[in-house]
Amino acid sequence: MKVAVICSNGKVGKLVVKEALAAGFDVTGFARKENKSEAKNFVQKDIFSITKEDLADFDAVVDAFGAWTEPELPNHGKSLSHLCDLLAGTKTRLLVVGGAGSLYVNKEHTATVSDGPDFPGIFKPLANAMAAALKDLRTRNDVQWTYISPAGDFQADAPKTGKWIWGGEELTLNANGESIISYADYAAAMVEEIKNGKNIQKRISLVRE
Repeated sequence: MKVAVICSNGKVGKLVVKEALAAGFDVTGFARKENKSEAKNFVQKDIFSITKEDLADFDAVVDAFGAWTEPELPNHGKSLSHLCDLLAGTKTRLLVVGGAGSLYVNKEHTATVSDGPDFPGIFKPLANAMAAALKDLRTRNDVQWTYISPAGDFQADAPKTGKWIWGGEELTLNANGESIISYADYAAAMVEEIKNGKNIQKRISLVRE
């Protein structure tokens, strides 16, 4: 299986590359600066410079784009829309590294994690930008997309356990009442979804077991 990892130099992107290589995939990294991942195949390009031809031969494309400063937050939606336009009408799957703020906390799906009183205000703009990108993604019936939200506590440096629980649109807690996942486990789960998943045009989520 041929897999492209967009923004492969980021923390999640590098781990997805590592896990995809371990799974035996043919992996190509894309990033705007020199390669910092384990990808042997690499294309140095900004995400907005990637073309339809660049992605033509891949079975799956992983969008690991991340922006953190407020002026750049709209690029979550713009970059995702760009990738959707490139993959529209093809069989290539698009798997998106999503956010937890848009997960629902009630069965009616009227309240989200980011609506809660304990949600840190500093992360509100990021959560709103990612939620807006997801809302637009849901309209793309011409793309084979899957949006994967991490648990609420998304830990960059926590170890890989190899154990996680898949969820859907609602925030899922483990047996200890926690919503927690490491970047390493998230990357491994992403690769599992690439290999086995059939969650086309769905948002799914995961939490450490």
